[in-house]
Amino acid sequence: MTEIVTVDIGGTHARFAIASCGKDGAITLGEPITLHTEDHVSFQTAWEDYRAQMGGTLPPRVAMAIAGPVGGEVIRFTNNPWIIRPALVQEKLGAEQHVIVNDFEAVAHAVARASDGEFLHLTGPEGALPATGRLTVLGPGTGLGVAHLYREADGNYRVSATEGGHVDFAPLDQIEDAILARLRKRHNRVSVERVVAGPAIVDIYQTLAAMEHKSVPEMSDIEIWTKGMSGEDSLAAAAVDRFCLSLGSVAGDMALAHGAKAVVVAGGLGYRLRDHLPNSGFAERFRAKGRFETLMAGLPVKLITHPQPGLFGAAAAFFQKFGDK
Repeated sequence: MTEIVTVDIGGTHARFAIASCGKDGAITLGEPITLHTEDHVSFQTAWEDYRAQMGGTLPPRVAMAIAGPVGGEVIRFTNNPWIIRPALVQEKLGAEQHVIVNDFEAVAHAVARASDGEFLHLTGPEGALPATGRLTVLGPGTGLGVAHLYREADGNYRVSATEGGHVDFAPLDQIEDAILARLRKRHNRVSVERVVAGPAIVDIYQTLAAMEHKSVPEMSDIEIWTKGMSGEDSLAAAAVDRFCLSLGSVAGDMALAHGAKAVVVAGGLGYRLRDHLPNSGFAERFRAKGRFETLMAGLPVKLITHPQPGLFGAAAAFFQKFGDK
């Protein structure tokens, strides 16, 4: 059995775990440890912190999922100030073998390897995900991740990372027009990530308040999400519903662009919204694609419920490349 360190680094958190792969190909994930990126000036110091917590010794194999593009000599994160130089991974981390993938590339690997019982049905035809063909994988967190997965008839699969979260935002009603107008005051170009990612709830909430001519206190995104998902604040709850509508629209757009046979919603925030999405108008917005509404209604949309898809998927990417060696 081969053990590796698997790492999932986002804008807010860096998650670490030990993963192993048995001779049967099954991947087992150890108990994860989560560090806050703002508590560490670099990935190197976070790594050393984790290594100390694990007794000072780690396996010489590393799988890393990164929230941002992973090509080039220097990897810069989209939503945190760390940098990683792939050429120095062996020296700095003592890694004899390593894999670095985009975070949603990792999530797509997790979708490929997860069991049918690790998916929650959101809309479209019931049943398991298609055994062959292309699937769109997307999910909101600190940013908006997008990837696609192609399942082949022989059971193998291929994953492609994308930066689909940075396509242009297209408003569909007067409320989204107002959200876009607010965002344009700060950004020359408004991508879907500005509307369909965790921090966006602040702009959505403030826009709704302005439309109702209400003066509301300044709150962080975490506070608004908490009050909205609990129902404690009706305006915050409306902001959560509006977020889910926009997520449905974006998920449908990505499925059309990818030629997908199914869609999987992931991400930390996606998982926390699992009880809200089925009743939020998400499904109606997903299907609302004019002449393609019938096609969209025929696509199954699931939510992956694996608690650590980034860590699990990074490990899957490693074992796909190196096997159990």
